[in-house]
Amino acid sequence: MKTGKAMQYVATCCVVAAIALFAYVVYESKMLSYLSSDPKVCINCHAMNTHYATWQHSSHRDRATCVDCHLPRDSFVRKMLAKSRDGYNHSLAMTLGTYGNNLRITAHAARRIQANCISCHRETVSQMMANSELYHRQDDLPMGRPCWECHRSLPHGTTRNLMATQNNLGVKEL
Repeated sequence: MKTGKAMQYVATCCVVAAIALFAYVVYESKMLSYLSSDPKVCINCHAMNTHYATWQHSSHRDRATCVDCHLPRDSFVRKMLAKSRDGYNHSLAMTLGTYGNNLRITAHAARRIQANCISCHRETVSQMMANSELYHRQDDLPMGRPCWECHRSLPHGTTRNLMATQNNLGVKEL
């Protein structure tokens, strides 16, 4: 009988400790902030300070947030799946230290960004396609290139290196 009560007490303490540990991880990792679309969430990770700082000075600052460009916008489920996958990959890279000074976008993320560029700039892209058909030979202006081949400095400026933005360690917001 006494052993049974002791085991109940130990089991209760283990459950309380597990709940407390989980709550601590949620708090310390700012886990709930990742459910929002606030650009400041992206600088929870120090590697994104340069990208946040350059976006703050771009023409996109008042028009598009990180989420608007980097995540699918057509479905909440697809958005959360992409956010979860990217978050997992970012966490893994940060934990294992497998990222370099120059961050590289994945093919999957590049397709999402391209689709979002076209979605926001639909009228301009339509006009470009119409002009291309009217005034250019097929091989003069290859359509179908990623937008950032020509617009390399939008919205993150010409700096791609994590160490390129001066004083980037103190970036929070303007």
